Amino acid sequence: MNCDHSARAERAKRACRGSGRRCARTDMAAFHDMPRNFMICLNVTRQIVKRMTTYFSYPEPALQAELKKTAEAIVVPGKGILAVDEANEGIGKLLAAVGLVNTENNRRRYRQLLFTTKNLSEHVSGVILFDETVYQKTDDGTLFIDVLKKQNIIPGIKVDRDAVPLFLSEGEVTTQGLDDLGKRCANYKKLGCRFAKWRCPLKIGENIPSVQAINDMAQVLARYASVCQSEGLVPIVEPDVLLDGDHDIVRAQKVTEVALAALYKALNDHHVFLEGTLIKPNMVSPGQGYKKKATPEEVAKASVTALLRGVPAAVPGIVFLSGGQSEEEATLNLNAINRVQMKKPWALTFSYGRALQASVWKTWAGKDENVAKAQAELLKRTKANGLACQGKYEEGLLTSSAADKSNFGKDYKY
Repeated sequence: MNCDHSARAERAKRACRGSGRRCARTDMAAFHDMPRNFMICLNVTRQIVKRMTTYFSYPEPALQAELKKTAEAIVVPGKGILAVDEANEGIGKLLAAVGLVNTENNRRRYRQLLFTTKNLSEHVSGVILFDETVYQKTDDGTLFIDVLKKQNIIPGIKVDRDAVPLFLSEGEVTTQGLDDLGKRCANYKKLGCRFAKWRCPLKIGENIPSVQAINDMAQVLARYASVCQSEGLVPIVEPDVLLDGDHDIVRAQKVTEVALAALYKALNDHHVFLEGTLIKPNMVSPGQGYKKKATPEEVAKASVTALLRGVPAAVPGIVFLSGGQSEEEATLNLNAINRVQMKKPWALTFSYGRALQASVWKTWAGKDENVAKAQAELLKRTKANGLACQGKYEEGLLTSSAADKSNFGKDYKY
C-alpha cells in the first residue's frame, strides 16, 4: 500500500509539473501519506517529552544528609516546635491586652522571657522566629539565636510576608514573599537558622476553596521549599485549612485531602527532597461555627486518614498547628492522634504558638516580677505536649491558667 501511494504521488507530480500550481491529485497523494507522517512526529514528540519530564538532579549527597539530619532532629520523640513568629502587628495586639505599648523593647522583653526559660529544651526541639527576633539580644547582650543554640534548640525563621487578597476570588488569599527569598534564606543560614516556615491559609465556604486558590497554595509552597533547600534550610510547608466557617468534619477532611494532594504533586514537580522537609498542617475538625464539637478521637481518625491519603512516608514528620484551639484542646487532640490505632509512618508532633503561650501571656501580664511564674506556665504546656506527641498525656494532668480559653480569631493574622 505504501508503494502504491508513493507511485501515485509521483505520477500526480509529473502531471502537474510546469503548471505552476498544485492540483487535487497532488493534495490527495499527500493526504494518503498523512497517517504515517503523523505517527512519526508523534513518536518523536513522545521521546522528547519523556526525556524532559524525567530529567533532573537530586541535591548533592552532603546537602541531602544535612537537610535530613535537621528535619529528623526537630521531630525526635517527646519534642516539638515553639512558634514565636508573630509579626509586629500580631504581637502588638497581645502586648496591648496586657497594657503594654507595641515597642521593639517590649517585644524583646517578652521573647527573652520565653527563650531564657530553664529546661525549655526538654520538650522543645526548635523555635520559629520572626525577622526582628533574629537580631535581638538578651539584657546581657547575648543574641537570642545563641541562647537557643546553647540549649540545643534549633533556630528557624518565618520567611513568608503574610497573606494578601487573591484577585477575583471569593475572599481567598495568597501569600507573598518569593521575590528575594533566596537572598534572605542565605542570610538567615549564615546567622544560624537551620529551617524555615511558610504559611498558606485556605478558607472553606460554599464555593471555596477554589481550584485557583488550591493550585496557588501548592505552587507557592513548592517554590518556597525548593529555594529553601537550595540555601541549606529545611522547609516547613504549612497548608492551613482554617477553622473559620460552619462546615462539618467530613467537609474539612475532604478539603484537607485535596490540598495535600495538590501540594505534594507540586513539591514533586519542583524536585523537592522530601526527606529534608516537614509539614505543618491543620488538624481535621469541624468549623468554629458548626453545631457539634468533634471529640479528640474523631479529630484523630479524620486527621490521620487525610494524612495517609496525602503525605508520602518519605516525609520525616508532621508538626501540627494549633489553629485557634485552646491549650488543653490542642494537647488532647495531639494525644488522640498519637494513640489512634492506624498506620502512621511519620512522627506526629506539635508546632504551636497560641496553644503554648496563652497561659504565659495571662500570667506575665507585662510585669517583670511575674517572669518566673510565666516561665513555669510555658514549661507546663511544653511538657503536656511532649507527652501528647507520644500518646502519654491524660486529661487535666497539667493545669495552666488559660488552658481552656479558646484562642480562635476570625481571619487570624500571625
